[in-house]
Amino acid sequence: MHALLADLILALHAAVVAFVIGVELLVLLGGRRGWRWIRNRALRIVHLALIGFVAVQSWLGDLCPLTEWEMALRARAGQPTHDLSFIEYWLSRLLYVDAPWWTFVLGYTLFGLLVLASWWWVPPRPPARRPR
Repeated sequence: MHALLADLILALHAAVVAFVIGVELLVLLGGRRGWRWIRNRALRIVHLALIGFVAVQSWLGDLCPLTEWEMALRARAGQPTHDLSFIEYWLSRLLYVDAPWWTFVLGYTLFGLLVLASWWWVPPRPPARRPR
């Protein structure tokens, strides 16, 4: 059961990463194409909060809670674990990148700055005003 839960957390983690990267790509593309839905304020706040959390964690040298949770479950299931961040571990496995931690901190930070800059390039809609 622990191995199954670890796999589910891994899938959730992959979905979060896909969301953060995918939304940014869609914001930049949709801003140029005039897509209104990419200006949704709630979507943009969640997006910015997620990448902000990841960047701050990397500055502090902490692993993502999802990574820690997954590894704890894998250890309880008797499966091998690692002590790297989700992105560092999977990108290094997929792309054979052997890079120091600081390169991932820099990558998270630069991506976070790109997300923040997109608030100016493609600003979200202001909150709707409530009728009085």
